Amino acid sequence: MTQALREQFTHALKLALRNREVHAVSTLRLILAALKDRDIALRSQGKGEDSIPEAEILTVLQTMIRQRQESIAAYENAGRPTHAQQEQREIEVIRHFLPQPMTELQIEQAIVEIVKTKSLSGLKGMSCVMSELRKQHPGAVDFAFAGKRAKELLTQQ
Repeated sequence: MTQALREQFTHALKLALRNREVHAVSTLRLILAALKDRDIALRSQGKGEDSIPEAEILTVLQTMIRQRQESIAAYENAGRPTHAQQEQREIEVIRHFLPQPMTELQIEQAIVEIVKTKSLSGLKGMSCVMSELRKQHPGAVDFAFAGKRAKELLTQQ
Protein backbone atom coordinates (compact mmCIF):
# COMPACT_ATOMS: atom_id res chain seq x y z
CA MET A 1 0.00 0.00 0.00
CA THR A 2 2.97 2.28 0.60
CA GLN A 3 3.85 1.91 -3.04
CA ALA A 4 0.37 3.01 -4.07
CA LEU A 5 0.69 6.35 -2.29
CA ARG A 6 4.21 6.84 -3.64
CA GLU A 7 2.93 6.08 -7.13
CA GLN A 8 0.22 8.72 -6.63
CA PHE A 9 2.94 11.29 -5.85
CA THR A 10 4.93 10.31 -8.93
CA HIS A 11 1.85 10.33 -11.16
CA ALA A 12 0.75 13.72 -9.79
CA LEU A 13 4.25 15.11 -10.38
CA LYS A 14 4.24 13.95 -14.00
CA LEU A 15 0.80 15.45 -14.50
CA ALA A 16 1.81 18.75 -12.89
CA LEU A 17 4.92 18.90 -15.08
CA ARG A 18 2.84 18.26 -18.17
CA ASN A 19 0.34 20.96 -17.19
CA ARG A 20 3.10 23.37 -16.15
CA GLU A 21 1.70 23.77 -12.62
CA VAL A 22 4.74 25.34 -10.99
CA HIS A 23 3.40 25.33 -7.41
CA ALA A 24 2.27 21.71 -7.56
CA VAL A 25 5.58 20.60 -9.07
CA SER A 26 7.64 22.26 -6.35
CA THR A 27 5.40 20.92 -3.57
CA LEU A 28 5.42 17.38 -4.94
CA ARG A 29 9.19 17.49 -5.24
CA LEU A 30 9.39 18.61 -1.60
CA ILE A 31 7.18 15.68 -0.58
CA LEU A 32 9.24 13.16 -2.54
CA ALA A 33 12.47 14.60 -1.11
CA ALA A 34 11.13 14.35 2.45
CA LEU A 35 10.13 10.73 1.85
CA LYS A 36 13.49 9.86 0.32
CA ASP A 37 15.17 11.45 3.34
CA ARG A 38 13.08 9.29 5.69
CA ASP A 39 13.84 6.19 3.60
CA ILE A 40 17.58 6.85 3.85
CA ALA A 41 17.31 7.37 7.60
CA LEU A 42 15.41 4.08 7.91
CA ARG A 43 18.04 2.19 5.92
CA SER A 44 20.86 3.69 7.98
CA GLN A 45 19.15 2.38 11.12
CA GLY A 46 19.50 -1.09 9.62
CA LYS A 47 15.89 -2.17 10.03
CA GLY A 48 15.94 -4.12 6.77
CA GLU A 49 13.17 -2.13 5.15
CA ASP A 50 13.60 -0.13 1.97
CA SER A 51 10.86 2.43 2.51
CA ILE A 52 8.80 3.86 5.33
CA PRO A 53 5.28 2.49 5.86
CA GLU A 54 2.22 4.37 4.61
CA ALA A 55 1.22 5.45 8.12
CA GLU A 56 4.55 7.24 8.45
CA ILE A 57 4.10 8.83 5.03
CA LEU A 58 0.82 10.26 6.28
CA THR A 59 2.61 11.53 9.39
CA VAL A 60 5.21 13.24 7.19
CA LEU A 61 2.43 14.92 5.20
CA GLN A 62 0.71 16.09 8.38
CA THR A 63 3.99 17.48 9.66
CA MET A 64 4.50 19.34 6.39
CA ILE A 65 1.04 20.88 6.70
CA ARG A 66 1.66 21.91 10.31
CA GLN A 67 4.98 23.52 9.33
CA ARG A 68 3.29 25.48 6.57
CA GLN A 69 0.50 26.63 8.87
CA GLU A 70 3.11 27.98 11.27
CA SER A 71 4.86 29.68 8.36
CA ILE A 72 1.60 31.29 7.23
CA ALA A 73 1.09 32.77 10.68
CA ALA A 74 4.65 34.10 10.71
CA TYR A 75 4.35 35.58 7.21
CA GLU A 76 1.04 37.24 8.02
CA ASN A 77 2.49 38.76 11.19
CA ALA A 78 5.43 40.04 9.17
CA GLY A 79 3.15 41.55 6.51
CA ARG A 80 4.21 39.17 3.73
CA PRO A 81 0.88 38.03 2.24
CA THR A 82 2.39 36.68 -0.99
CA HIS A 83 4.57 34.22 0.94
CA ALA A 84 1.55 33.23 3.04
CA GLN A 85 -0.41 32.52 -0.15
CA GLN A 86 2.45 30.36 -1.46
CA GLU A 87 2.39 28.31 1.74
CA GLN A 88 -1.41 27.97 1.50
CA ARG A 89 -1.12 26.65 -2.06
CA GLU A 90 1.39 24.06 -0.84
CA ILE A 91 -1.02 22.99 1.91
CA GLU A 92 -3.75 22.47 -0.69
CA VAL A 93 -1.48 20.22 -2.75
CA ILE A 94 -0.43 18.18 0.29
CA ARG A 95 -4.02 17.80 1.59
CA HIS A 96 -4.96 16.19 -1.71
CA PHE A 97 -3.05 13.07 -0.61
CA LEU A 98 -4.39 12.83 2.94
CA PRO A 99 -7.53 10.90 3.84
CA GLN A 100 -10.69 12.85 4.60
CA PRO A 101 -10.12 14.48 8.01
CA MET A 102 -12.33 13.37 10.88
CA THR A 103 -14.73 15.88 12.39
CA GLU A 104 -14.34 16.92 16.01
CA LEU A 105 -17.38 14.81 16.88
CA GLN A 106 -15.91 11.73 15.18
CA ILE A 107 -12.60 12.26 16.99
CA GLU A 108 -14.38 12.57 20.32
CA GLN A 109 -16.39 9.39 19.66
CA ALA A 110 -13.20 7.51 18.75
CA ILE A 111 -11.51 8.70 21.96
CA VAL A 112 -14.50 7.67 24.08
CA GLU A 113 -14.52 4.25 22.42
CA ILE A 114 -10.79 3.75 23.05
CA VAL A 115 -11.13 4.85 26.68
CA LYS A 116 -14.02 2.41 27.21
CA THR A 117 -12.47 -0.60 25.47
CA LYS A 118 -9.07 -0.15 27.14
CA SER A 119 -10.57 0.88 30.53
CA LEU A 120 -8.32 3.93 30.73
CA SER A 121 -8.43 6.74 33.26
CA GLY A 122 -6.13 9.53 34.32
CA LEU A 123 -3.38 11.14 32.32
CA LYS A 124 -1.43 7.87 32.25
CA GLY A 125 -3.86 6.64 29.60
CA MET A 126 -3.13 9.60 27.32
CA SER A 127 -0.30 7.92 25.39
CA CYS A 128 -2.40 4.81 24.85
CA VAL A 129 -5.30 6.87 23.49
CA MET A 130 -3.07 8.81 21.12
CA SER A 131 -1.28 5.64 19.99
CA GLU A 132 -4.59 3.91 19.23
CA LEU A 133 -5.87 6.95 17.34
CA ARG A 134 -2.74 6.87 15.17
CA LYS A 135 -3.22 3.16 14.46
CA GLN A 136 -6.96 3.24 13.83
CA HIS A 137 -7.18 6.51 11.87
CA PRO A 138 -3.83 7.25 10.20
CA GLY A 139 -3.71 10.69 8.63
CA ALA A 140 -7.29 11.61 9.49
CA VAL A 141 -7.02 12.98 13.03
CA ASP A 142 -6.24 16.51 14.16
CA PHE A 143 -3.97 15.52 17.04
CA ALA A 144 -3.93 19.00 18.57
CA PHE A 145 -7.69 18.76 19.13
CA ALA A 146 -7.52 15.05 19.99
CA GLY A 147 -4.88 15.66 22.65
CA LYS A 148 -6.91 18.39 24.34
CA ARG A 149 -10.11 16.37 24.23
CA ALA A 150 -8.46 13.14 25.43
CA LYS A 151 -6.92 15.01 28.34
CA GLU A 152 -10.31 16.44 29.28
CA LEU A 153 -12.04 13.05 29.06
CA LEU A 154 -9.33 11.20 30.97
CA THR A 155 -9.18 13.71 33.82
CA GLN A 156 -12.97 13.67 34.26
CA GLN A 157 -12.89 10.02 35.28
